[in-house]
Amino acid sequence: MLITTDDALRRRAAGWRGCPWLALDTEFVREDTYYAKLALMQICDGRTADCIDPLAVTGLEPLREVFDAPHVLKVLHSPDQDLEIIAHRWGICPKPLFDTQLAATLLGIADQPSYAALAAALLGVTVDKSLTRTPWLRRPLRAAELAYAQADVEHLARMYPVLEGRLRESGRLAWLQEDCARMVEPARYRPHPEGEWRRLKSLARLEARAQHIAARLAAWRETEAARRDRPRKWVLSDEAVYALATRGPRTKADLAALEVLSPEQLARDAAALLACVQEDLAADAPALVRDLRELPEVKARLQRLQAVLRDCAAAVGLPMTLIAPRADLEAIAREGDAAGVPALAGWRRAVAGEALLANL
Repeated sequence: MLITTDDALRRRAAGWRGCPWLALDTEFVREDTYYAKLALMQICDGRTADCIDPLAVTGLEPLREVFDAPHVLKVLHSPDQDLEIIAHRWGICPKPLFDTQLAATLLGIADQPSYAALAAALLGVTVDKSLTRTPWLRRPLRAAELAYAQADVEHLARMYPVLEGRLRESGRLAWLQEDCARMVEPARYRPHPEGEWRRLKSLARLEARAQHIAARLAAWRETEAARRDRPRKWVLSDEAVYALATRGPRTKADLAALEVLSPEQLARDAAALLACVQEDLAADAPALVRDLRELPEVKARLQRLQAVLRDCAAAVGLPMTLIAPRADLEAIAREGDAAGVPALAGWRRAVAGEALLANL
């Protein structure tokens, strides 16, 4: 069923609020914007799959009531982008949540399997991905496109009971619930300019002062991208961030000489960029990040922790990165129990965290 009217959505939402669980998916477009444009939403209650047209339905508030219903479990696959869209539009995340990708990883089926791979593994279904690039904002949508979107939640609805049963049998359902509870915090999906420097992969190669300049530029870029609703790289590329941070231009002419900004960017943003570069910084300001592998004693500690983590992961049949990604290991090597990373909390602490701390 394609829902295109407010009345139809209200009627269906009343029924959804009485369901124990719902499979959800979205189709969206994110080519020239910071925020994704919601083009279609699909919901399956295990019997019927519906597609909601947010371009036709003007009153989407009934969906918020469904998303926020604490007794209705929401089943999604690798839902970060779906959650971001919903958090931006409604200010909440669907909860409680069941992430089928994470469930499959916890069961050892595969490490972060795609939706198509999981459907094949669990259901023996070959998912047709030929319509992945459909221009979902175009209207009217073709019957084949709606069927494609509908099938996504129909397969999710079939996968959920299988995964839930296996997790319950393995004793790992609580692990999934712990991780999913962390995923549905709306604050995770809001812009965080102050932390955007963490996206800069080569920051450790810069001197401390250049690192702080790059961090200011990254924060400015995030704020402007959200305000203009344009992709980050359209506002300022990483190449430009590094060039400005290392070269320290003082004038608009200096900016132009770097040859990393378009004429439009120079005309519009020169003053703001120069302000980021020239802001005062204490001479002894510590580096934001260091390549710990260059410090012999830390390198040895990291190698020891990696070996411990490898053994712990093998013992429970899980990927090392699910238990403790590289950033967590580095934080533990640097700060010990004070690191406050996920690897030292909840089920991860029991599986590996205590062993990691014991081997610092």
